[in-house]
Amino acid sequence: MSLLRSTFHFGSMTLVSRILGFVRDVVLARAFGASAATDAFFVAFKIPNFLRRLFAEGSFSLAFVPVLAEYRERGDQAALKSLIDATAGTLLAVLLVITALGVAAAPWVIRLFAPGFMAEPEQLALAADMLRITFTYLLFIALTALAGGILNTLGRFALPALTPALLNISLIVAALGFSGFFAEPVKALAWGVLVAGVVQLAVQLPLLARHGVLPRPRAGFAHPGVKRILRLMIPTLFGSSVAQINLLLDVLIASLLISGSLTWLYYADRLMEFPLGLFGVALSTVILPSLAALHARRRADRFRATLNWAVLLGLVIGLPAAVGLGVLAEAVTVTLFHYGAFSLDDVAMAALALMVYCLGLPAFIGVKILAPAYFSRQDTRTPVRIAIIALVANMLLNVVFVLALTHHLADGDFSAGLLATLAAHPGAHVALALASSVSAWINAALLWRNLKPVGLAPQLPWADLARVVPGCLAMLGVIAWFMPGVTTLAELGAGGRALWLSAGIMLGAVTYATVVYALGLRPRSLVRPAEEVG
Repeated sequence: MSLLRSTFHFGSMTLVSRILGFVRDVVLARAFGASAATDAFFVAFKIPNFLRRLFAEGSFSLAFVPVLAEYRERGDQAALKSLIDATAGTLLAVLLVITALGVAAAPWVIRLFAPGFMAEPEQLALAADMLRITFTYLLFIALTALAGGILNTLGRFALPALTPALLNISLIVAALGFSGFFAEPVKALAWGVLVAGVVQLAVQLPLLARHGVLPRPRAGFAHPGVKRILRLMIPTLFGSSVAQINLLLDVLIASLLISGSLTWLYYADRLMEFPLGLFGVALSTVILPSLAALHARRRADRFRATLNWAVLLGLVIGLPAAVGLGVLAEAVTVTLFHYGAFSLDDVAMAALALMVYCLGLPAFIGVKILAPAYFSRQDTRTPVRIAIIALVANMLLNVVFVLALTHHLADGDFSAGLLATLAAHPGAHVALALASSVSAWINAALLWRNLKPVGLAPQLPWADLARVVPGCLAMLGVIAWFMPGVTTLAELGAGGRALWLSAGIMLGAVTYATVVYALGLRPRSLVRPAEEVG
């Protein structure tokens, strides 16, 4: 029950953040649309996010939380506090250097990550100006991730899950209240990002102090625990680097496509991240410290039971989420974003990418669930090796799918040149979403297969799958029959669209729940991990 309760708390706070995120995206779409300026902002925002995922939420957190959980299991509060202080000091020193370099080299960083901007000097200059502001966000959000990892290890999940909401609030306030003060209104968003980083860190400090674990940063490279974290980080850092390079390759290729492609992909990814964050990330965050503690106690039976439970919950929730979001892609996009400067063409392009992302959503959730089975045992090499295989495949598929789809859209006519042809045909951005989905399935399959030799591969719940699939098909049919076309929805006001969408979601959910219940799936099987004897 404690795992389910923690997942519920984390998911609930994530839901608040995601709803505010949708409000944020509606505001940004209405105020700025899909343009060269918004493409510049999203690139300036993606780059510090790349490093955040690389150093903070990527390799650092995956190495830090299991070591911290082990120290906590020993029951020595002084040793625990010493590890936290030394880790905070080491992370802060690294972040100060990276942030200073990023601010100083902003124009060259933009040229590296978005070479398509070099053909538009004004867009390049705007992106560089905003990157100088957003790069400082890295310093604060990485320390926020450190604070969140500490709180999660202590069983406090709600506040760390809620802090992303502050970024959404900050961007909404910046767009609505301060964009008019800038010659280029989109620059207000860059300042909103920086303010959010400061606030996200500040709100977690009182709770850390209350638990007696408020970090007092000190030089810690020689600390035994920090050395272990750094050793564990080496393979995850490499793997995270490949992952983020892959994401930035998406940005690089999208910057060569027709104007607006980056923005369409951004909104599609944001919508796909809603169920992924709500269920996949929540499960991953909650089970990692629990699995690490079970591994430290050598409770392989409960370790397997916890992993089986997470896989079952991910299947029962993740598969219908993918089907429902896919069939409602146009309705969701037109309801949330078709206002002001965001046209129906923008809706069609973003919704198309979302449908393709949904093909990989169950695999994205599966990766989030399976990876903690490795990191909790302080095995960082195996998942990194698997991730590299999947990400190299993604990179290759990016190029192959984009060229193949552009060839189809251009009827094989590349006479104007490759770059000119890429930039002339809307729709090629969908190839990037397809490559991401395929690579996610490769990643999930390899993670599951490599758990078999150590006897920890979760049991595939075939009986439950036989109930979930018919439920998803019934839901798909009912929603497709019930929902009006996107043109009809576009003619309605915001309230009318929201009512239709809400009714479609409710009808789909009730249909799915009714079918799986009629086929024998009971809520009690989802409440807690079944105990194993072994």
